[in-house]
Amino acid sequence: MTNQNVLGKDRLIWIYTQMTRIREFEEHVKRTFLEHPGAMRGHTHLADGAEASIVGALATRNATDFAMPSYRCHAQPLVLGTSSRKMMAELYGRKDGLCKGFGGSMHLADPEHYFPGTSAIVGQSIAHAAGAALTAQVKNTGQIVYCFFGDGASKQGAFFETLNLAAVWKLPIVFILENNEYQAYTQVSLEDANAQAGDPLSQKAAAFSIPGATVDGTDPLLVYNEVAKAAERARAGVGPSLIESKFYRLSAHGNAITVPPVPTQFPEHEAIGVYGNKAEYRAAKENDPIPRFRAKLLSQGILTEGELQRLDDSARVEMDAAVEFALASPQPAPEEATNYVYA
Repeated sequence: MTNQNVLGKDRLIWIYTQMTRIREFEEHVKRTFLEHPGAMRGHTHLADGAEASIVGALATRNATDFAMPSYRCHAQPLVLGTSSRKMMAELYGRKDGLCKGFGGSMHLADPEHYFPGTSAIVGQSIAHAAGAALTAQVKNTGQIVYCFFGDGASKQGAFFETLNLAAVWKLPIVFILENNEYQAYTQVSLEDANAQAGDPLSQKAAAFSIPGATVDGTDPLLVYNEVAKAAERARAGVGPSLIESKFYRLSAHGNAITVPPVPTQFPEHEAIGVYGNKAEYRAAKENDPIPRFRAKLLSQGILTEGELQRLDDSARVEMDAAVEFALASPQPAPEEATNYVYA
């Protein structure tokens, strides 16, 4: 795909379609804890609010480029072409899941679609993505890596060590720092020195003498334009870039872990539950990237209200079917528990 500042109608429709698919998947995950108590165990982390950032970034991707996010990882494989049914079954811990029910929400992998895998370890995707980029560089495949991680992970040692070596070796990688305003339960200004000083988090790039930029992550077209420049630099062999994409996580950090039969549902967002700031959360909801982009496509005549509604309905039907598939899929047999255990 050729990067360009002006995207055609088909690409704009693709962006909206992927954004709505991500939102519907996440909403179906959230509802599972209430509608099918006990069907999904463990911790899940949603990307509602991040859709414009993720899709805008991946719209610059070539077909064989890798995407490697953190444990908040449902959105990227959907965009890359992974089956929503297999993904949902994996979250349900079922045999027909993407990883046969052994991975769950935080350990998704689909190498066939250039999604090598994820982990629950904070910051792991940063170092792992650099490894994938080094492989692409050594083998001269022409691939680049899109590495997604949160603002909290940028305080991990893996961040500093990896960006240093990526800069030294000029690795073909785009580091996308997703500043969603909260590091788990802590507001970013209370845990990040740059944020506390009123500086952009992309300023961290200066320590490694690589480009750094901050972009409005609620606008997929602004994200596209900024990431396109970083992707072009990576493809040219010049090295990595750091993009801070700013948006607001619209759900709580993750679902509450409880003892069955109590549903492991999502609590209130930390803005309300921890800080009592209802106004902040209300303002964030009003700035939801999907209605904003929907309104833009409508006002510019890209799509009619009827066409937009059909896309919305299609995403909803797809994810309804994914839930039905997951519920119908069998549980792994007890004797399979030690499969894929090598140590």
